[in-house]
Amino acid sequence: MPKKISKLGEGIKLGYLCFVLFFAFVPLFIMIVVSFKSNEQYLSNPWFFDHPSTWKWGNWGIAWDTVSGYISNSIFVSVSGTAITLGIVLMASYAIARYDFPGKNVIFYLVMATMFLPGTVAALVTLFDLLMKLNLVNSLWALVVMAAVGGQVAGVFILRNFIEDIPKELFESAQLDGAGHLQQIRHIILPLSASIISVTCIMDFLGSWNNVILPLLLLRDDALLTIPVGLFRLDGEYVKQYGQLMAGYAISSVPLLLIFLFSMRLFVKGLSAGAVKG
Repeated sequence: MPKKISKLGEGIKLGYLCFVLFFAFVPLFIMIVVSFKSNEQYLSNPWFFDHPSTWKWGNWGIAWDTVSGYISNSIFVSVSGTAITLGIVLMASYAIARYDFPGKNVIFYLVMATMFLPGTVAALVTLFDLLMKLNLVNSLWALVVMAAVGGQVAGVFILRNFIEDIPKELFESAQLDGAGHLQQIRHIILPLSASIISVTCIMDFLGSWNNVILPLLLLRDDALLTIPVGLFRLDGEYVKQYGQLMAGYAISSVPLLLIFLFSMRLFVKGLSAGAVKG
């Protein structure tokens, strides 16, 4: 009887996994399928490939010509914003976790309290007015600044707990060897917290990459647009070319897939470590 229950449980787990994977990969499959079709082919057979001789390879060429410049803009904004965020998070978490100073807990809880402030959408008018006074409207640096100031709170909250769990003897030994604060961050915190740092970086990168509202509001020149806004150029004013649109979506997802593939091990390890510590 226990063996039957065990097999039933394994079957339920496997079925649930297949269910999740189905809804995760079917949209990707359909996106690739439609990217090789004309509108007529899409309407007649939206779910599966047609004969390879009828594939519309030109959709990918048009999509690449449209979004290639936008991808470089998104990479610049996302990488720059994530790098600045990581620097701020590391230094703030290190100071809060390692040292006792007057008002330490008050500062930490004030930082955490900013999570309850209205988001970007609720403050668009005020934010636009501020960036206009700083002469940052129609500039990629405005998006870099906004990406850099938007992801520290969660990063500080998570990384501070990890640094507190690192044995203090490691820091004391490093200080005896003459290591300064930056050297301690580089040689102790970065190696030991690489997994959770990778999770923070990936989430910040995705937030910057998928941001639509701020680029749409702040950018005027077509050459400065990021990929989410640039994809609107493939969304025709009167007639949508679904094949070109899906090809553009597929091309824009390649950098995200590469990042996840190269950092998947650290990403999964970081999530697992966070679950164990929680």
